[in-house]
This record gives sequence, structure tokens and C-alpha cells, in this order.
Amino acid sequence: MTTLSISATEFAKNFGKYREAAQREPVEITSHGRPSGYFVSTQEFAELQRLRSLERRAYSIGSIPDELAAAIAGAAMSAAHDHLNQLLDQDE
Repeated sequence: MTTLSISATEFAKNFGKYREAAQREPVEITSHGRPSGYFVSTQEFAELQRLRSLERRAYSIGSIPDELAAAIAGAAMSAAHDHLNQLLDQDE
């Protein structure tokens, strides 16, 4: 995907033009020659939010949310795997 790159001044002067452009591709907005943000379509933003919701989360022991800790504590192995527990019990 290509990205259109413009200065913040140009973006402010021609917002309508770049609002339309953002429907086709992200618009990179620069300040002093460096990227300072992106203007994207609502569909692109929704996709970003969807992908973020799928990210894996890592927690330290002290920072696990209560509902996640409860779900882990209440988790049980499927009975379909009982034969694996029996294999472990044989070694004792």
C-alpha cells in the first residue's frame, strides 16, 4: 500500500482534498520533514482496531486482571486428554 506524504501546513490548507485521498490510501502528515501522524479512512482505522484486539497480551503475576486470573484458575483439561495424565502417573 502506498502512502501519500504531505506537510502539516499543506494538510491544513487542503483538508478536503486529503480527506478524500485518505479513502484510497493513508496520508502521512509531516512536520519539519518528519512524520508526525497519519490520516486514514474509517475502514482502515476499524481494521487497525480489530487487529489490535487480536494481539497477545503478556502480564506479570501481579498485573493479571482478576477476571483473567479467575478464568485461568477455573480452567480444566478436556477429558479427551486424560490418557496423557495417565502416562504421567505411570512414571511415579
